[in-house]
Parts: sequence; structure tokens; C-alpha cells
Amino acid sequence: MASKKIEGVIEEIIDQYTTADSTKRPWIIGFSGGKDSTVLLTLVWIALQRIKDMSSLFSPLDRTVYVVCNDTMVENPIISGYIEDVLILIRQEAKDQGLPIIVKKTTPKLEDTYWRKVIGRGYTVPSNKFRWCTGTLKIKPTSDFLHEQIDEKGEAIVLLGTRYDESVSRGRAMKKREIHGERLNKHNTSANTYVYAPIRTLMLEEVWYVINTFKSPWKFDNSILFQIYSDASADDYECPTVIVNKEHSSCGQSRFGCWTCTVVSKDKSMTALIESGQHWMKPLLDFRDRLVANRNLGKNRSPTRRDGVKFVSDEGRNLGNYTNKYRAEILEDLLIVQKQVQKERPHIILITNQELIAIQVDWNRDLEFNYKVGDIYKKIYNKEISTNNIKSLSKSELRILKDVCKEDSSYYTLIDDLITLQEIKTLMLSKHGLHNDIENRIEAFANENEIEVFANEN
Repeated sequence: MASKKIEGVIEEIIDQYTTADSTKRPWIIGFSGGKDSTVLLTLVWIALQRIKDMSSLFSPLDRTVYVVCNDTMVENPIISGYIEDVLILIRQEAKDQGLPIIVKKTTPKLEDTYWRKVIGRGYTVPSNKFRWCTGTLKIKPTSDFLHEQIDEKGEAIVLLGTRYDESVSRGRAMKKREIHGERLNKHNTSANTYVYAPIRTLMLEEVWYVINTFKSPWKFDNSILFQIYSDASADDYECPTVIVNKEHSSCGQSRFGCWTCTVVSKDKSMTALIESGQHWMKPLLDFRDRLVANRNLGKNRSPTRRDGVKFVSDEGRNLGNYTNKYRAEILEDLLIVQKQVQKERPHIILITNQELIAIQVDWNRDLEFNYKVGDIYKKIYNKEISTNNIKSLSKSELRILKDVCKEDSSYYTLIDDLITLQEIKTLMLSKHGLHNDIENRIEAFANENEIEVFANEN
């Protein structure tokens, strides 16, 4: 019975690709590596193979199918490693089999990464009341790719692995958007975009039937995916890549989510993985728990938001962004955890070198010069951050600068800070904002020393 139903889904995909839609609008599959997106891609792949084999009946495979996988850069390391292996095989097998499947991996822009937001700018870690992570880390990067395709091709079709059976609310929402007799629905938020859900009628048992019965078209061992679910047996919800309705907006119960997820009070899936033998992940879980425990402590929060607006509770507890001191503490804690994890998993990087440099820029732009990323990194790793492009003053140059400013050491501090601003900015792709940063530092110095600054009216 299940086999007959699966065959019906494959036949529908073939019809949609070849006959029902005569345009060449690209198909975009949001691929998380989870069970539903894996089944979706499997059935689409089989459909493409059959179309190719029946070339005498159908036109050539001239519609591109993009497999888009988003990396939030804070993915569960076990899942990210698994997905990386899968994507390599998908890319190679699609090429070898002559199928129009192209793999695209999206990541947040540097200014939007999790650590840039939290450590660099002091955003509080996500919660149910301030859940900024899903849209910034996951939805936005993939949506940017989607819009690029629309700009180039005019329209695009997003294939989703959503099913009626996932939940009552999910099924209700899907049916509400459907047009009777139509497979494609208009995307709720993106113009010129349509949504197609080929596996919408499959039950959970049928999803696992495909995974455990069908050989992976890209020659991956599906038992590995089954084992991951078995080891992380907490729930069956997956974080969406493409938002099409409000039902998708929550990633709080995500099995294949971020290891830093603080939307939930307890990370059941990571706990289950540790209990199943992945003991090296314990420092990650402990760090995540500390982020939750320290999130709302008044001592870690500023009395204002980043825009300067006062944000204090009626009881006088600070509710603003994280203080500079706490941001530095998080970075040190993170680097300690990274070093611990790397003892068993040397390839795992929890925070990139580019993020570290960008965080230093953020701190300097906030006129914070007491805490230095390089000093914290050296304290943990006993080596300098590899920046290559930075051109710091030599020891002799610093000595000369101190001698010149010996009558007033505050000027030495000012000049040193201004040089730091210039140096750190050279490490970024753009020097945008450097002029304002320097002006802000000089103005702060003038206020601290009660020096009147005259604006240049020319």
C-alpha cells in the first residue's frame, strides 16, 4: 500500500516537471538533511531519472533543480558534519548521472552571524519573546538566494517537505492556502514565487518507509540518518529553511537546530545525543545552559538598548543589551569550550576568525578598547589570531609615541585607540564607517577631558 502511494507521488512529480508546467521556472528544494527533506529530494531525484530514461516521451531535463541548504554557522556539529557529507555526494552524483541538480549552501552575512550579534553587538540570546535567530540566520540567507533566482528567471517554485500529518495546525494551515485542483500555491511573502509540496499526503510511517526501503539516489547510507534520529529522540520538528506561513516561524523544538538554541529551556536532543555516547558534546550543552541561566541577569545587561533608549524594569533591573564586560566573558567562555571540543574533534570551529575580527570592530565602534579579542584569544590558545593584513605599530614606534605623549598619557591612549580603529578596519572588506568611528572616539575623548570641539563648518 505504501509503495503504491509513493509511486503516485513520483508520477505526480514527473507530470508537474514535464507536462503541467511548460515554463522553465527553476525548482528550489529547501534541504535541511532531515527525514522529510531527504524523502522529498529522493522522490524528485527518482522522477528526474525516469524522465531522463524516457527521453523519447519527454523533453530534455532543462529545468534546474536547486538543492539549497542553509548553514547557520551554529548548527549542531553532528548534523553539520552529516549534511556536509550528504551534499558532497549529491553534488557528485548529480553530475555523474547527468541530472540538472545544483547544490547551493547559504550562510548568514558576516554582519548577521550569531556571534557577531551576541558578542559583537550585545544582542541577548534568543528567547520566546525575542526570537531574532530564525529570520536572521536561516530564512534571510535562503530568501536572498530565492530572490536572486526570481530576478534572473522571473519566477521560481519552492518545493517543501511539509506534510498534513506533521501536526494538526500544520495540516490546517496547508489546506487553508491550497487552491482546489491546483498543485501550486502562491508564496505568502515572496512575489513571483510558488509553493509545491509533493509529499504533503505522506504519513510519518511512509516517510520512514522511503528512507529505510529506497536506496539513496546519491548513494548515501540512509541508516546513518535513521541512527541520528534514534540517538536524538526528542521530537520530530525541523527548522524550516523557507518561511511560507506563520506556522513555520518557530524553531524552538527543532531537532536539527542550532547547538546554541536558547529558545527552549532544555535541549532534549543534544542531551539524548550525549547520553547515547557523544560525550564530547557535553561542553557545548553546558555552555548553552549557561547562556540561558545568565540571559536575564541585571548585572549582564545595560540600562539602555543599542539605540540609547532607556530600558529598565519597574524594579530597577537593567533590560538592555549585554554589557561589554559580559560580552567579553561570553567570548572567553566560548573559546575555552572550542578548545575543549577540539581535543577530540580538531576540525570543529565554533567561531570563525572573520567573526573574531568583526567582533573587535564592533567593540571599537562602541568605543570599547579595554577588552581586546586578540588578548582573550591568546589567553586561551597561547597564540596570536591569524590576521595577516594587520599592520600594528612596532615596539620602537610605541615607545616613541609614549615618549611624545609622556606629559599627558591620555593623549597616548587616544592615539592608540585611533590607530586600533584604523588597523582593525583594514581587516574588513570595507572601511565603511571608519570616519564616523574616529570622530566618535575623538568626541568621547573631548567629553572625558572637557575639551571643546569645534565643528568644521567648511
